[in-house]
Amino acid sequence: MFVKVKVFPAAKENKIVRKSNNCFEVKVKEKPIQGRANKAVISIIADYLGVDKHRVKLVKGSKIKNKIFEIVDD
Repeated sequence: MFVKVKVFPAAKENKIVRKSNNCFEVKVKEKPIQGRANKAVISIIADYLGVDKHRVKLVKGSKIKNKIFEIVDD
């Protein structure tokens, strides 16, 4: 399953909002330095979907706000 995510780094709080079936907006406290914001997004998505963090893979958009993640099966 693929999900599209618009990320807002350096936000005041960590928050996830589902916009449609596979589209989310995620706000993270981490700044976009050395992949910290991406790691925080992976953690938030995993918690929201109830899956392990290792199942959430960043497929596209490592350095931009619009990203695509894949939720892989075990």
